[in-house]
Amino acid sequence: MSPERIQGSCVAIRAFSPSSSFSKCTQSNSFSSDDATCGKPVWMGKGLTCVCFNRKGSFSRICIHLTPLQEERLRRLRHRTKVYFDASRPDHQASLRALWSAAYPGQEIQSLISDKWKEMGWQGRDPSTDFRGAGFISLENLLFFAKTFSTSFQILLKKQAGKRAVWEYPFAVAGVNITFMIMQMLDLDATKPRKFVRAVFLQMLSENEWAFDLLYCVAFMIMDKLWLEKNATYMEFNEIMKLARSQLEKELLMEDVLRIEDMPSYTLLC
Repeated sequence: MSPERIQGSCVAIRAFSPSSSFSKCTQSNSFSSDDATCGKPVWMGKGLTCVCFNRKGSFSRICIHLTPLQEERLRRLRHRTKVYFDASRPDHQASLRALWSAAYPGQEIQSLISDKWKEMGWQGRDPSTDFRGAGFISLENLLFFAKTFSTSFQILLKKQAGKRAVWEYPFAVAGVNITFMIMQMLDLDATKPRKFVRAVFLQMLSENEWAFDLLYCVAFMIMDKLWLEKNATYMEFNEIMKLARSQLEKELLMEDVLRIEDMPSYTLLC
């Protein structure tokens, strides 16, 4: 197979596809035949400048050299993922109360430690102990879901759709796990991008600062849809999470998916 040249100094091999492998290319102001090479990925300088990939016979490029806007939004997102839930902080307490109010309008919660939290799918009387895996951002994600897509949130919370299992997944704990899964999938802590899906997401983040939260909502809907399709029970939760991650990655790499809103499963939200 012969390489084909596309924009700038990128060269790609037609056999490459987003789901299998990708080529890494350098970019320069002046173009020459020696400007770029493709094949086995190699880090150059601080990292890769662009990724060339094949979408239905035509080539596209996503640049990895972050713009100032992308750098700032990635910095903010990374900061969010580093904040631990602190039950002694008034703002964290307020967010937890806000989640309860969004989940159960008109029902006041008297204490942040109560058996009532189990109704939402926390493991015990104190929900703060369940945030250890993903931190405060997992609470932010749940609250964003509840406020932005209240109908979908309520359907999943109350398990209103489809034939449910006797041993259902706990809603709130599942939400924390979904946050952690997305953080791992996007490899946000990497100094150099190691995953193509991360590069795609950073492009989306530059368009919408709430891209992570929107992706979370889509991921929750995908997980529940797969749960119902597989007639899963609680013991199969980890397997369903793996399938949900695969579906997320597949949709993020689809042709014409330039925003979270373009993902096919985004239409599941209401």
